[in-house]
Amino acid sequence: MTQELYACVHVREFPAQALLRLRPDLKVQPVVVLDGRTPEETVCALNQQAERHGAALGMTRLDAESLEGLRLLQRSEETEAAARGVLLECAATFSPRMEEVSLGTGCAIVLDIAGTTRLFGPPAQLAERLKTALLQTGFRTSIAVSAHFDTARLKAASTRGIVVIPEGQEAQALANLYLTDLDLEEGPLETFAVWGIQTLGDLAALPTTELVTRMGQQACAWQGLARGNSEHTFQPIEPAFALQEFCAFETPVEQMDSLLFMGARMIDSLALRAAHHALALALLTVEMRLEGGRMHTRDLRPALPTIDRKFLLKLLQLELAAHPPPAAVVALMLSAEAGQSSKVQLGLFTPQVPEPSRLDVTLARLKALVGDERVGSPVLEDSHRPGSFHMESFAVRGKSDSSKALPARMALRRVRPPALVWVTLDAAKPAAFRDAHSRYGIEVAYGPWRTAGNWWTTDAWDIEEWDVLASRSDGTSMACLLVRDCRRNEWRLEAFYD
Repeated sequence: MTQELYACVHVREFPAQALLRLRPDLKVQPVVVLDGRTPEETVCALNQQAERHGAALGMTRLDAESLEGLRLLQRSEETEAAARGVLLECAATFSPRMEEVSLGTGCAIVLDIAGTTRLFGPPAQLAERLKTALLQTGFRTSIAVSAHFDTARLKAASTRGIVVIPEGQEAQALANLYLTDLDLEEGPLETFAVWGIQTLGDLAALPTTELVTRMGQQACAWQGLARGNSEHTFQPIEPAFALQEFCAFETPVEQMDSLLFMGARMIDSLALRAAHHALALALLTVEMRLEGGRMHTRDLRPALPTIDRKFLLKLLQLELAAHPPPAAVVALMLSAEAGQSSKVQLGLFTPQVPEPSRLDVTLARLKALVGDERVGSPVLEDSHRPGSFHMESFAVRGKSDSSKALPARMALRRVRPPALVWVTLDAAKPAAFRDAHSRYGIEVAYGPWRTAGNWWTTDAWDIEEWDVLASRSDGTSMACLLVRDCRRNEWRLEAFYD
C-alpha cells in the first residue's frame, strides 16, 4: 500500500451547473450560459441537452438565439462562488486536505484520501459515496482515484463516471488522452502535430534526452505527466464555512410565489448543509436585490435554532407577506448563522408545552396584523420619563433562580389606558375627584413629585404626581396615583396601590 492516494473531483461546465443546481426545472431543457459584454457575448458553458441541440462553446449570442428551444442564461460570478463553497464543503466531509486545480470552465479539486479506508472503505467505495453526496447537492461529477496527483487530475477531466487507477498503471491509464489535455501552448502543440505525436502515450514513448534537446527542459515535465511519474507538492486550501446561497433571476420577479419557490430550495440546501455539521440555523438573513440597485433585507430569527425546513419556509412566507419588496427582485441571497440545536427532556408527569415553532409562527402573524414594534417583550428605557419603554423580540434566556424568597412589597397596578378624572383642589392640593361613574373624597394627599424633560422636542412632558388615599361613598378606601399633565392641564388616574 502506498502512503499517497488522491481522488480528483471534476465538475464539467461549472458555470452551467452552478446556475442549474437550485433550478431542477431547467435541467431537462437545453441551456447555455453566456459570458461577456453585450452584444459580444459568447457561450462559455452548456448542458448535454444543449449540446444535442446543436449548441457549442464559443458560439455567439446571435447564433445561439437562432437555435429554437434553446434557453439562454447569463453567467453569474456570485452564483458560482456560492456553488463552489457548497462543493468544497461537501468534499471536506471526506477529507480536510484539498487542493483546487480548476481550469477553464471546469471546477476540479483533488482530495488527499490516504488513510481513509477504515472510514469510507476501499477507494472505489469512497468514490461512489463521494459522487452520491455531490449529486445530492446538485453536481454531476467525474472522479478519478490514483496514487499520483496529476494522473488523477488528468483522468478525471477526460473521463465520465468513476475510475480507479491501480498503482503502477498510471502511464497505461493516460495513454489514450490527447495532448490538448495538458493545456500546452499553441507552439509546442504544432510541433508535436508535425511529428505525429497526438496522445500522451506517444509523448511518453519518446526518448527523454532527444526530446529535451529539441523542446527544452519543460518537455521533461510534460513527459513526466504523460508517464504518471511527475512530482507535485500538495498545497491544501482551507475553505471558510459559510452558509450562503445565491440566485440571480433571468427576468425581474414580482410574484411572491416565484420568490418562495426559490427560497424553499435555498432553505433546503442550507438546512441540509447545517445538519451535516450537527448544527442548526439560528438566524436567516434574506437579501433581495431590486430593480434600480436597491436592497431589501429581512432577518428571520426563530426562538430556538432549527433545521425544520417547512417551519423556516412558513416564517419566510409570513415575513415577505408583512414586508413585501417595494420593487421587482432581480437576485435573491439567503445567508444563515449556525447555532446549536437543543433538546428538552420532559418529566413523566410534566404537562406538554407548545413547540417553539408554533410560537414563532404566531408571533409572525401578530406582527403582520399590528406591526413589528407592537409585538415582543417590553423593556424599560433609561429615562426619567414615567412608563417609558420599548418592545424587543422575545429571546430564550437561562432560567432564573426562583428558590430565594423575596420580601413582601407593595404592588403598583397601572391603569391602561389612564382614566381621565376631574379633581377639586384645596390650598393647591387635591381634595376630591370624580370619574365617569362616581365621586371620591381624598383623605390624605402626598406630593407633588414633579418631573419634566425633552423640552427641546415635540415629545416633551411636564407632570405632577400625587399619592392619595381616597374614600368612596360606601366608606371603603383605596390608595391610588393621580397625575396632573401641566402641558395639557388635565388630571389622570394612573395606578392603584395593592
